[in-house]
Amino acid sequence: MRSLLLAAAATLALALPAQAENVTVSVTAIVEHPALDAARDGVREVLEEAGYKEGENLKFVYESAQGNPATAAQIARQFAGDDPAVIVPISTPSAQAVVSATKDIPVVFTAVSDPLGAQLVTDMEKPGGNVTGLSDMSPVADHVALIKEILPEAKTIGYLYNSGEANSVSLLDVLKAEAEKAGLSVIESAAIKSADVQGAARALIGRADVMYVPTDNTIVSALEGVVSVAEESKLPLFTADTDSVSRGALAALGFNYKDVGRQTGEIVVRILKGEKPGDIPVRVAVGTDLVINKAAAAKMGVTVPESVLARATNVIE
Repeated sequence: MRSLLLAAAATLALALPAQAENVTVSVTAIVEHPALDAARDGVREVLEEAGYKEGENLKFVYESAQGNPATAAQIARQFAGDDPAVIVPISTPSAQAVVSATKDIPVVFTAVSDPLGAQLVTDMEKPGGNVTGLSDMSPVADHVALIKEILPEAKTIGYLYNSGEANSVSLLDVLKAEAEKAGLSVIESAAIKSADVQGAARALIGRADVMYVPTDNTIVSALEGVVSVAEESKLPLFTADTDSVSRGALAALGFNYKDVGRQTGEIVVRILKGEKPGDIPVRVAVGTDLVINKAAAAKMGVTVPESVLARATNVIE
């Protein structure tokens, strides 16, 4: 009888869904702003859907570096000492800090435009080691085409960025190449910290026909100052970050960062279930949204063509 009961119990155990083990996932971002926050929330959503629930079998730790690279390095060292199951750095500066801090703990970076240029991995297909992740390389050629379609008379693009952020430097090179193809020139204006952003935007007045903000965490975190300059000077503002359009940018063609986070979360789950990060290719995020802010366009003296409005995924009136 006892053997029958044991056999029955074993059969029942096999029939039940496997319970996720207790794990810690530590997440950090260089700064808090809507896109990076959405990426974090997307990771959390996928973990929960996979059976990892906060307060039950998941400890989800989040720390922001508040825009300070030294703080990012401090957080990275703290996380390495805590020895979580996976570390998820969001943004290039946070990813660089975490990758420097540990060679053993699995790292899944996200919202990094150029993982090779940032020296996070040496091979996108076979990253090796303890690191993999998701790139959000912007469709820069499409951004230039959108600027030309909305403002065909434009000749110069003012590029507002943090020159200390590897992601933004890489995107500048791409922008210059794509702008040249379209007969446009690029004028740079750099801000190293959030307090400098509005002044860097003002420096483009009279020098550029449009302002363009890449997925630069320093600039996006202080976007309201850029929007103020754009409205006052009638200098149309385009961004690569779709969440920035509801904050006053004219238009953006880019990723839904909740989806970026969810795609990242899928990689995290694979590692929690036993795969090695070095065996998982670095992915490039999929999906782009076109978001237009008609009210912002009017404040900047721009009428958006109906052809653009017709294909927008979201139009803010």
